[in-house]
Amino acid sequence: MRIKRISQVKEKPAKTQAIDLSLMDDLIIKYKNKKGNLIPLLQGTQELYGYIPGEAFLKLNKDLGLKLSEMYGVATFYAQFRLSPVGKNIVRMCHGTACHVQNVTAITESILDHLKIKDGETTSDMIFTVEAVACLGCCSLAPVMMIGEETYGKLSPAEALKIIKEIKRSEQN
Repeated sequence: MRIKRISQVKEKPAKTQAIDLSLMDDLIIKYKNKKGNLIPLLQGTQELYGYIPGEAFLKLNKDLGLKLSEMYGVATFYAQFRLSPVGKNIVRMCHGTACHVQNVTAITESILDHLKIKDGETTSDMIFTVEAVACLGCCSLAPVMMIGEETYGKLSPAEALKIIKEIKRSEQN
């Protein structure tokens, strides 16, 4: 069976501010010459910037000799790593069995429609990133969404939108 690749239209990247790579210096000193340093370096870099900028890979390559292909391989394999900026509030929509049965799809679609983004995307104002996840481990609260560290359960589309709107209102004030 052949699978046809869907070509992606690349948008012009928005102008970004210069990244201060000197913030990584302490991290590099801490893990230099330590075995198994790749994941802690990537985690630390993401903690500094909120994601792993392309320039950070180049700095790790230059300063520590880590191979770009290995770093990208690890960063793209593990879901914890991000290669692009995310919103201030990450909305995780549980799509596990219990939530699926309780129609989380309708809730997710209403949020995405309201925010005018697709799953995995970030709003232009950088307030929200929405992600569908396999399970949040709160099956008794299905359907569930998590925003940051806060969990919201037994949701309807209207309740979920109310929460999103309240957060957006508080962010804009």
